Amino acid sequence: MAKSYDYLFKILLIGDSGVGKTCILCRFANNEFNRSHISTIGIDFKMKTIVVEGKRIRIQMWDTAGQERYETITTQYYRRAHGIILVYDITRQETFNNIRKWLRYVDEHANNNVQRLLLANKCDAEDERRVWKDQGARLAAEKNIKFYETSAQSNINIDEAFTEICRQILQTMDVPDQNGRILSSAGEIGSSAVLLDTKNEVLPRSSCCY
Repeated sequence: MAKSYDYLFKILLIGDSGVGKTCILCRFANNEFNRSHISTIGIDFKMKTIVVEGKRIRIQMWDTAGQERYETITTQYYRRAHGIILVYDITRQETFNNIRKWLRYVDEHANNNVQRLLLANKCDAEDERRVWKDQGARLAAEKNIKFYETSAQSNINIDEAFTEICRQILQTMDVPDQNGRILSSAGEIGSSAVLLDTKNEVLPRSSCCY
């Protein structure tokens, strides 16, 4: 049976607990939003197929827990990711400050050619803003990554962010990674990049968070 997609990309969302990673996935995958916040335990994931530059992209989106006690589990998934989306909350300065820590984890654990994107979430909460847009833009420029302000609640720039990171991955498909492997016609970096290692996975049910 022919595949219903041209490429399969694994995209990881990382950032502090409560910044809205789960809500971003709920909005993008199912066009749903739930204000209640139940912290993700370990790893959760969703799937969605979109069309980018005429290609059908099947996205495997992994939602990671932001708490320190799960970092050992979540960093195991970095190396198999094609794209990593870093998320902070514009109403909480510390979540922005910690982006440098998350970027360091990407440098330490991900492949050299992984594509990155920075999201400033909850941009609808302007009255509660603690991190200004130009701060996020400057950090993104310093690290040479694209930047969006998003809102899962108001559905601002959610689709655009995922489309952009898929476009970035497509543009680097002929570039070998640090082990000399390149993306195959199935959209995989070798077989281990998208085949799921279920031994250490924690796949809880988690509600969307604002």
